[in-house]
Amino acid sequence: MTSLAVANPGSLIQSVDWVAIAPPLIAAVAALAVLVTDLFLPERHRKWLGRLTAAGLALALIALLPLTGGSPRATFCVQNVAGATDNAGCSYVADHFALVFQLLALGGALIAALLSAHTVEEEKLPGGEYWFLLLSSATGAALLPASRDLATMVIALEVASLPAFALVALRRDGRGAEAALKFFVSSVTATAVMLLGIGFVYAASGSLHLSAVAQGLEHAPGQLKPLAEAGAVLTLVGFAFKVAAVPFHFWVPDTYTGAPLPVAGYLSVVGKAAGLSGLALATTIAFRPYAHTWGLALAVLAAVTMTVGNVGALRQRFDTRYSAVRLLAWSSVGQAGYLLVPLAAAGYAPTGVDPLGATAAYALIYGVVNLGAFGVVAAVGRRAGTSVDDFRGLFARRRWTALALAFFLLCLAGLPPGVIGLFGKVVVFRAAVDAGLGWLAVVMAVNVVVALYYYLLWTARLFAPAPDTEPLGAAEVERRLPAGLTATLGLTASVAVVLSFAPQLVLQVAGGSLF
Repeated sequence: MTSLAVANPGSLIQSVDWVAIAPPLIAAVAALAVLVTDLFLPERHRKWLGRLTAAGLALALIALLPLTGGSPRATFCVQNVAGATDNAGCSYVADHFALVFQLLALGGALIAALLSAHTVEEEKLPGGEYWFLLLSSATGAALLPASRDLATMVIALEVASLPAFALVALRRDGRGAEAALKFFVSSVTATAVMLLGIGFVYAASGSLHLSAVAQGLEHAPGQLKPLAEAGAVLTLVGFAFKVAAVPFHFWVPDTYTGAPLPVAGYLSVVGKAAGLSGLALATTIAFRPYAHTWGLALAVLAAVTMTVGNVGALRQRFDTRYSAVRLLAWSSVGQAGYLLVPLAAAGYAPTGVDPLGATAAYALIYGVVNLGAFGVVAAVGRRAGTSVDDFRGLFARRRWTALALAFFLLCLAGLPPGVIGLFGKVVVFRAAVDAGLGWLAVVMAVNVVVALYYYLLWTARLFAPAPDTEPLGAAEVERRLPAGLTATLGLTASVAVVLSFAPQLVLQVAGGSLF
């Protein structure tokens, strides 16, 4: 008779570090709480669902505090993966990198929730479903940067993506359905390609844990190297799609235009942050043996992405319907190119140098000012189809709102007084130069100059004379903003101003010393 007993049964039982997984766990519990509460809450009290969502995200952000200042905490570990003695065999690691991107994901979701309060009410969106989907997507976005095996990364990426499809489609018109369909089809295709690549990588390396994958690829037999290289390329496709890198960017303008405005802002920041964190982990840990190969590929991808994004923004007419959102969409594609520069530099950086801090720093800056810009667009265009020309003379009608948008645009352009935007671009530029990618630094500099045109042109419209066709009483109506919009603009503008006066905080993120 064969005994199925093991020598040490206790070794099969793991203790879960609940503190380490608290941020995404709190967001997930809040999502379930919203879903259940929606079943019993009367219609007249549905606004409390939004407040419950904001409270859950705020608690998830607070849960990051116990994880700061100490050594990384890990859980869901297996023993001696590839002979490792550190956290290489763990599926969840709450280190500095994970905390920064969890701060961006949960903070961005909180701002999107504040921005959504009036949208859900005015557009008569189903509140319970909306808040549940937003929290579910934020859970996946917060889980991804802490994931340390390919299976967990795929699950986190899909948890972040699948609710986003439904969020885009919640607008009950043809444009919303079309936007969701384009988003869904392109995302599913990218995911299928990524899963095929992960299968190739697993066959070549014999593991799914990122550190073990790197060791397996380094010692893979010669006949498996083509399979491993193809798997690495295909695996990166799914993350490149979430970042909206060229040629996986074509869904962005139509999706942002068709989605509810807070959802577009959410996708431009939180969705991009999730893809960026996954791309960084896969390249710098799992595919480190192929550093020069993916380093060159990402450098070319960054150059093409920032160029296509800025050219698309330049071609956008300002007098067409939805042109404000489409301009921000093309701008986000260009900004994705800047975010990829430090990742490309990581493939060439010498041992001991980590340029990923530049990506984290720039992502935080971009997240704050871009969500602020979407907040102003929502405040000005409380009707469907806002064009850039609708912002003409905004300073005369609503002074502080115009100044906030001008500051956000100057931050995105990297011009004073948007000092924080300038510092972010300098940090990214320096990462390229230090890695020996001088040609990429030149391409970035040219694109920054090109982008000045449309950012400054939009800024100039804010202070131009108001059109004579301005309806009577419009200025009075526009002064009264919903509380959620006021909170969004105040929060994002305050953070951007504080960081502009204290840019050393950004440098601390780049140096890995903020936490």
